[in-house]
Amino acid sequence: MKIAQIISLAALVAAALVGPVRADPPMTQDRLFEILRDIDPESRQEGAAVQLTLDEIPLVVIVDARADRMRAMVPIRSADTMDKDELHRLLQANFDSALDARYAIARGRLWGVFIHPLAALERRELLSGLIQTINVARSYGQTYSGGASVFGGGDSNEIYDRLLQELLDKGQAL
Repeated sequence: MKIAQIISLAALVAAALVGPVRADPPMTQDRLFEILRDIDPESRQEGAAVQLTLDEIPLVVIVDARADRMRAMVPIRSADTMDKDELHRLLQANFDSALDARYAIARGRLWGVFIHPLAALERRELLSGLIQTINVARSYGQTYSGGASVFGGGDSNEIYDRLLQELLDKGQAL
C-alpha cells in the first residue's frame, strides 16, 4: 500500500469511529413526546405511548427507553382476509417504495410502522418517518409508497410503470 492510501484509509477508519456529527441532542422519551405535543396539541399520552392525529390519520407512538426504541404506527385494516398476492405486494413495497416506513402485521391487523433507535433519532428523521408512515397507510392498495420516490432495484417500478401506462391509455381518448 502506498502512503497516500494508508492515510486515506486511516481517515476513513477515524471518521467511522467518531461517527456522524449530530445536529440535535440525543432523543429521549420526554423530548419525543414534547415534539408530538407540538405537532398535535390534542395528543393524549398514556404511559410510554402517545395517540395523536396527523392530517386526519390516527397515529400511535410507543417508546421503550430501556430498549432504546420507538415505534410509530397507523392502523390500516384487518389482516385476516389478506391473500398471498397482497402479502407478496407488501413485501415488495417494504423493499423499495415504503422507504423508512414499513408494512407490518400484528394482533390481526395490518399496520404502517416506522421503527427507529430512540437516542439516535433526530427531529427531522422523526417527522419524515411519521409522514412516510401516514403515506404507506394512505397509499395502501394503490402505490404502496412512503413518499415521492422509490429506492429502486425492486419490483415496484414495474408496477408504477404499468399503472402510469394504464392512466395514459385512458387519457388518450380525451
